[in-house]
Amino acid sequence: MTFLQKLGFWRKKERKETEAPPFLSKPWREINWGDNQRDLQYVKDYRPQTDGQQLRILLHGQVGAGKSSFINSVQSVLQGRMYTQALVDNTSHDCFTKGYTTYNIQKGPETFYPFVFNDIMGLSPTGVQVNDVKLAMMGKVKDGYGVVRGVPFYNNHPTDNDKVHVLVCVIDANTVTCMHKEIEEKIRQIRIEATHLNIPQMAILTKIDEACPEIKDNLQNVYKVNYLKEKMEQFSVNVGIPMNCIFPVKNYHEEIDLNSDVDSLILSALKHIINFGDDYINFDKSQQLCAMSCQNKNM
Repeated sequence: MTFLQKLGFWRKKERKETEAPPFLSKPWREINWGDNQRDLQYVKDYRPQTDGQQLRILLHGQVGAGKSSFINSVQSVLQGRMYTQALVDNTSHDCFTKGYTTYNIQKGPETFYPFVFNDIMGLSPTGVQVNDVKLAMMGKVKDGYGVVRGVPFYNNHPTDNDKVHVLVCVIDANTVTCMHKEIEEKIRQIRIEATHLNIPQMAILTKIDEACPEIKDNLQNVYKVNYLKEKMEQFSVNVGIPMNCIFPVKNYHEEIDLNSDVDSLILSALKHIINFGDDYINFDKSQQLCAMSCQNKNM
């Protein structure tokens, strides 16, 4: 072995010894793998405390992150079969979702779940603007906004059901460390606007199987892989969303049948989305009651 070969050998050995192991000694977050029926029943049993109240979930994020795919994945889990109501595109590098769209999830022949998803045009230098997302959060945007010109899509008198109750940022795990600065700034600005409106914020990290081969081999490694945890921590630092509000998922993409592990991650994220939104609804209702009580006392 030549001197240069020996030098390269020892450098490789030294690098391997100093690198963090790919797997943690134990999962840093617990999840009920294989116990999907309990979480599924939790979602099916959810009812807002106020009759007629609808929990509205707004998804936003970079172009191609998988907002529409997440909606389809949620519907697939709840329907018990593959479902593709929200159209997705596998070829366009531009934004495929062109407008503001509401997705209701059917529960029975004539019934729907008491929560809805809203999809909006993706974030890009030429995509949706921060003020558009702010108006949507305030309930002042009607379905179809951004698609049909010359039609009034501004809602002058939004109801409690029109307003957004939880904001979810959808991010491609492959782009966390190379995200365009302008998009990153938009996410921060949208977060600030949501905070002013007291709307809780979460993040969904998609395409985790593409970002980590260890997860592609076994999805149950998701909370054991150092690399993914570091990506989540980096995103948390970049935009300010706490780690306990960030959930990694794998959307249904190439599968034709449901997978128990994929369902587990989607249900885990969905359950927390519902809880965050429901807490906001209850807090907002209590604030309204307090304001009404104070007005009555002053009369």
